[in-house]
Amino acid sequence: QVQLVESGGGSVQAGASLTLSCAASTYTYCMAWFRQAPGKEREVVVSIRGASNPDWGDSVKGRFAISKDNDKNALYLQMNSLKIEDTATYYCAAKLGADCNSHATYNYWGQGTQVTVSS
Repeated sequence: QVQLVESGGGSVQAGASLTLSCAASTYTYCMAWFRQAPGKEREVVVSIRGASNPDWGDSVKGRFAISKDNDKNALYLQMNSLKIEDTATYYCAAKLGADCNSHATYNYWGQGTQVTVSS
């Protein structure tokens, strides 16, 4: 069982930056950030294997950065140049095994943290 707790969401203006954090109860090789906007399906933002090799979704590539601290069992999402369309609930996720790009099989989830971007 992996427990995940996100923090760092908030309300910002377009163009601002935010950093999300995820604290995991144990080390997990595969971790990811997903997001879900109102009325839309949940989408993957980025997944990461170990502490490197991120696999980015198309919507944020180049604006966000991911980092993983395996000593602290922590995952971070640095979000830059935020756009209104980045408004969503962001979820930290994890899965056992090594197929980190199999995004449909992530089965451990945090409670989510809200990010709201306004003009």
